[in-house]
Amino acid sequence: MLMQDQATNFPFLIAPLGASAVLVFAVPASPLAQPWSVIGGNFVSAVIGLSLGTWIGEPNMAASLAVGLAIAIMTFARCLHPPGGACALLCALGATGADGWTFFYLMPIMANVLTLSLVGWAFNNLTGHRWPHVIVPTSPTLVDSGLRHTREDIEATLAGWDELLDVDVDDLDAFYRALNERSSARQTRQ
Repeated sequence: MLMQDQATNFPFLIAPLGASAVLVFAVPASPLAQPWSVIGGNFVSAVIGLSLGTWIGEPNMAASLAVGLAIAIMTFARCLHPPGGACALLCALGATGADGWTFFYLMPIMANVLTLSLVGWAFNNLTGHRWPHVIVPTSPTLVDSGLRHTREDIEATLAGWDELLDVDVDDLDAFYRALNERSSARQTRQ
């Protein structure tokens, strides 16, 4: 068997997976819970944690740098996933610890993440929550009925806030379009 001597040392369940599961099953529409964020965020963070832990060797420095760098790389790669920060921390500490984790630890970590993603995909789609999340388009006639905002208005407002919200611009746009449609229908009935 491949790596038979090391198999008993592998973590069969990793703690960051619990936090990933909360996102995947409780808020599947969140940009932080999408498959690329779950898979890419955990993988990138694990590689960074193992790399810095192996290279630096000192737990506090390796862990601190791994978490910070993981956040930066996940943001740049558009796979921001908060449990990825915990995965970077876990791997940096594992690599600097007594067991001296190597890159072989990526296998059980990724097995956990891929299994979670597969089960999340099945569960969410069977319960009526498309995963990966897809924006449901609204009626195009809304533009003619007095729509008061554009997608660009939403983007400009968000840019002015200078805050990262855990909601996609397309979801906000769909929400406001549906809200305006409902409001227009109510006004028509009156």
